[in-house]
Amino acid sequence: MSAHATIVPPRLRSGDTVRVIAPSRSRAMVMEHDNTRWIDERFAAMGLTLTFGEHVDEDDQFRSSSIEHRVADLHAAFADPAVAGILTVIGGFNSNELLPHLDFDLIAAHPKVFCGYSDITALQNAILARTGLVTYSGPHWSSWGMRDHFEPTGDWFRAAVTGDAPIAVEPSGAWTDDLWFLDQDARTPVANDGWWRLRPGQASGRIVGGNLCTLNLLQGTANMPPLDGALLFLEDDFESDTVAFARNLTSLLQLPDAGGVTGLVIGRFQAATGMTRAALDEIVARQPALAGKPVLAGVDLGHTSPLLTIPVGGTAEVVVGEDDASLTITRH
Repeated sequence: MSAHATIVPPRLRSGDTVRVIAPSRSRAMVMEHDNTRWIDERFAAMGLTLTFGEHVDEDDQFRSSSIEHRVADLHAAFADPAVAGILTVIGGFNSNELLPHLDFDLIAAHPKVFCGYSDITALQNAILARTGLVTYSGPHWSSWGMRDHFEPTGDWFRAAVTGDAPIAVEPSGAWTDDLWFLDQDARTPVANDGWWRLRPGQASGRIVGGNLCTLNLLQGTANMPPLDGALLFLEDDFESDTVAFARNLTSLLQLPDAGGVTGLVIGRFQAATGMTRAALDEIVARQPALAGKPVLAGVDLGHTSPLLTIPVGGTAEVVVGEDDASLTITRH
């Protein structure tokens, strides 16, 4: 499959309206722990007005809503000229149900910022494959309800969707891995020991990725973006472990065009996965497609906090040396 020409959406500006939709799980689930005070304060400070899709609060046995209603809210958000950006409520497990029903011509004709992560990976990479539109793997609407230890998540989001300058990514000073929404007072940041420089080298390429197990749902379909020339950014959540991550990475890197991958950036693993540096090093060593290519791990990407915003379909450069490393998002 050949890549579409890249479409970078217009930047968000103060005064814009952002639509919140629920293509995966419902806002009703999120509102069982109401942290909207901090969400509203942060978006007001950015000068952005939030509106909500018609069906965001519908809540069925899967803590979601019908395919028809989720598709309708997504299409309405892209089609509405008053909407400059789109945020997802939260992730989940079923956004790939929407793919056969999406009007990709409509989406391509109305490019705008579209941001979320985790299960939203299916939508983001499908949109890239079918339209070339850059979308953003970054905080959900619900993510902005984290009272403390939120930054630099917001700074990285603003850099990605409001400006054009290259973003030089630095490791966070500390990180958290907790159910913060249950108790905003009981949280313990962990000092960051820095990135794991697993394989040396220098690479640039078009960003493909997000949540690994969700990305793999697209294999064998027209919604899988090409890997030739791709700089992969991958992460997985607490439901993964060393074995699951290894087999999922192997599956991805056995695709016919995986030999064209230029390098790999891996997000920080949640503690529940049991992933160690030694185990990850061995997993990487077993991948022929990564031979001679840079691999950087422990990046603030995925299900711990803070959360980097990456442009799926944008470009980045990674340099991994013996003593240091750099990561720059060059087009977003």
